[in-house]
Amino acid sequence: MDVMTTALPTPSAVPSAPPWARRAAHAIALCAVPSGLWRIAMASGIYVGYSNQVLRDVFDIPGWGIAYVAGLAVISELAALFPLLLVSDRWKPLRPRTLSRLACTASAVLVVGALWQIAVALTVESQTYLASGPAQTVWALTFAPLLAIPALMTAVTWSYAERHRVRTHA
Repeated sequence: MDVMTTALPTPSAVPSAPPWARRAAHAIALCAVPSGLWRIAMASGIYVGYSNQVLRDVFDIPGWGIAYVAGLAVISELAALFPLLLVSDRWKPLRPRTLSRLACTASAVLVVGALWQIAVALTVESQTYLASGPAQTVWALTFAPLLAIPALMTAVTWSYAERHRVRTHA
């Protein structure tokens, strides 16, 4: 009995991510670091501009607020690391179209998340409790990089989608 084997056609190689997309993906990861460190400092009890009474009464620190604030810092950084997968040459997904859809969804979620964090940070209630002067300046400097994430993430996602669109239509 003769078994026929057919070789599947090998897909054309996916072009590498352009250098600007790699830099943008790394910048996204770095943009989340300052606000994450600020949150970790807050959860650790380091003075970040909130009085001990405000930390206790409003943010429940010490208490469950520590897990919430530290968890938010970790989740934000993990989400900011996702774009590195989109520009990596080492990691090749089996289904790039699925990853492309996932990347677009993650891009939207990351953009909305960054904008949400900024909106929450700028609310009147948040500003009411924060001490004025150097504390507000430090706070502004740590959250300002989040403003760059939407544009950077959109560019990285577009680059990924374009590289894989070329592959599927070639």
